[in-house]
Amino acid sequence: MCRDCCCGTPKIVGVDHAAQTARLRALVPVRVSECLDVCEQANVIVVQPSAAGRAAGARPVWLGLVNDPDATEDIAEWVRAGGPGVAPRPDILDLYAITPPRRGPVS
Repeated sequence: MCRDCCCGTPKIVGVDHAAQTARLRALVPVRVSECLDVCEQANVIVVQPSAAGRAAGARPVWLGLVNDPDATEDIAEWVRAGGPGVAPRPDILDLYAITPPRRGPVS
């Protein structure tokens, strides 16, 4: 869960960022990240597959514009059901799916 320069800040108005983070933490494991370089998609949540999901070939799923409580609940429900590679992603979350930024070579 990105909580840096744009995500989780007053730049995204009308969202109770602390409540969103607390709600997810109450339901599923959460790791807060520095900027994920997709500020135009704030608030961004990356759902990591479990060990079982990775064994099934799943990759992290990036979700952007997660700015309402219903989306937060849908994400938590999916993760509780097993998440990527274990449980099918709810159709509604397709609306939030984004492409992760490309990372260049480290110099």
